[in-house]
Amino acid sequence: MLQRGKTLARTPEPTRDPAQLERELAEALLTPGSAEEMTRLLRDLCTPAEIRSIAERWHVARLLDGTDLSYRDIHDATGVSTTTIVRVARFLRQEPHRGYRAAIDALGQSNVR
Repeated sequence: MLQRGKTLARTPEPTRDPAQLERELAEALLTPGSAEEMTRLLRDLCTPAEIRSIAERWHVARLLDGTDLSYRDIHDATGVSTTTIVRVARFLRQEPHRGYRAAIDALGQSNVR
């Protein structure tokens, strides 16, 4: 079986190593070639509640970056808890991972002020 980039897939070995599990998941998430394929993978990997939670966080990140809405306005419009909104804002603006920032920039959605 070939993965994207023409790399032969490794035979999996049982592990409990969180870093290895995270890396393997990240590699799997890179394989879909379209939004439809990614949706199918997410539906296999996650429960509907997990997908909703991830989708809400992504939506909040885009709202925080691309609008002037307050946390309360976002909560009122989306129903997402203010705790989640604050957490997303922290990761968008302060945490070193920069995952939200990279994805927003890659999609050309940034409205940096």
